[in-house]
Amino acid sequence: MKPRIAMVLGDPAGIGPELVARLLAEPQARSAAEVLLIADREEFERGCGVAKVRIPEGEIELREWRGAYGAFTRAEATANGGRYSLDTLDAALEATSKGTTDAVVFGPLNKAALHRAGMRHADELHWFAERLGHRGPVCEFNVLDGLWTSRVTSHVALKEVAGLITQERVIEAIALIDRALRASGVAQPRIAVCGLNPHLGDGGAFGREELDIIGPAVERARQLGHPAAGPFSADTIFIKARDGAFDAVVTMYHDQGQIALKLMGFHRGVTVQGGLPIPITTPAHGTAFDIAGRGAADVGAMRRAFELACRMAKAG
Repeated sequence: MKPRIAMVLGDPAGIGPELVARLLAEPQARSAAEVLLIADREEFERGCGVAKVRIPEGEIELREWRGAYGAFTRAEATANGGRYSLDTLDAALEATSKGTTDAVVFGPLNKAALHRAGMRHADELHWFAERLGHRGPVCEFNVLDGLWTSRVTSHVALKEVAGLITQERVIEAIALIDRALRASGVAQPRIAVCGLNPHLGDGGAFGREELDIIGPAVERARQLGHPAAGPFSADTIFIKARDGAFDAVVTMYHDQGQIALKLMGFHRGVTVQGGLPIPITTPAHGTAFDIAGRGAADVGAMRRAFELACRMAKAG
């Protein structure tokens, strides 16, 4: 049976509408899943026009979303664009929570717009958790081809990172990505764990987190049945992972993994909203206001977000 995917455009000021249009114009995408597109019809048609594509009649289900947003400003973070994003996402969450659809895929969002629209959370992941009534641990995963990353800390100031790294948090990050990999069809995950300090602190010469926190956490995670190894120096582990030695890398902070993955394949990266009760994916890049409306946006990451959501929906 085909998975059923709830899809939304993301922020209408960015490249989301044209990416969704370009994806749904692909016969392979339409044959892979039943798509419920929750969108303002005019915005979707505008996206089709920018992408210069046409979707065959009846190939997707469009739930037309209307609201008192006013005209959308282009290539700019605004409250009405953020509100439209949150409202359509809310509808997609409801459809998937009720079983009407099996997973959610959304176009790129703009955090400034979301906050102007009233979102109080640091990021959409924690907004999702609240809307879904989920009280367990969550983590934003990034995926490039077959390589996944999770984070012990995420959207926090770099000066706060060391104080937030605890054995419990490291074990939690390992456990979350282990479960996510298995849910996506990886039967025996291989998980590497990064250290925090350069050269793993050189035996405590400049930092003891690897000795006192991260190393013991990796050992405890193994005892709990999670196939983790490390800690490894962050400046070399991604070379090994890229070459196939690992399925996932647990990083200590946001850019430790993001820089590596985006250098390896910016236009192929996917973000998974990890730990939630339903699969939710999106391209790992942003709204790209600088090229919005030009028809130049690369659909690669959107395509992979859709493909991964389909796999996760089937596995679930």
